[in-house]
Amino acid sequence: MGSARRGRRLRGRLKAAGAALALVLVVAVGGFVVWASTPYEAEPEALREATASGVEVSVDGDVVIAPVEGGAEAGVVFYPGARVAPEAYVASWAPIVAETSVLVVIPRMPLNLAVFDPDLAASVIAEGIGGVDEWYVGGHSLGGAMAASYVGGRTPDTVRGLVLWGSYATEGARLSGRDDLEVVSVSGSRDGLSTPTAVRERRDLLPGDALVHEIEGMNHAQFGAYGDQSGDGVPEIDDEEARRALVEVMSAFLS
Repeated sequence: MGSARRGRRLRGRLKAAGAALALVLVVAVGGFVVWASTPYEAEPEALREATASGVEVSVDGDVVIAPVEGGAEAGVVFYPGARVAPEAYVASWAPIVAETSVLVVIPRMPLNLAVFDPDLAASVIAEGIGGVDEWYVGGHSLGGAMAASYVGGRTPDTVRGLVLWGSYATEGARLSGRDDLEVVSVSGSRDGLSTPTAVRERRDLLPGDALVHEIEGMNHAQFGAYGDQSGDGVPEIDDEEARRALVEVMSAFLS
């Protein structure tokens, strides 16, 4: 009888432990979903100014930035950084679109994290937005890393090149030996998240002819317009200077 009671107590404790573990997991998953579903939003004033800067901007569904005269010959599918709303990059991309006449699509990621759908560019490109048939894929921070992984598995007849902002490729992307892609990597000297050291240490994971440029004084959040980001460095240039520098680098690359 004693052993039977001990067995029942043990089973009861195991069931209680299992229920407690299940509750912890539910709370953890719920907390993660809430965290991921509350992204850094675009700064309203920067977004208003960008939408009035001589480009067409659509924020219904994916964000699309197009030259007003149409006829874009190339496009960029740009993955947002982790927990950053797509609209937050309109202020950075609008002047580049105005300068180069490329079309830019910034897709909405599941739970605002590109890691949950790194191949999303394929469906965007397949839609044939604006009649564009030459595409670059890129992104900021985690979005850039996921874009690099996507591009690594594609040939130049489907993707022309890669755009990295405050980001770097992983070894798994297998880009270092590629000589058939156009690649640009733009970093900031004051980036506290994708630090200059981290970007430099991973330079050899990109093709040898990749265009690599560090913007002096720029931090991580200045690649978009969504306010300060935890862990970031303090910028030494203002947002307008950072955007002008981005326009200069990207115009040279896309032209």
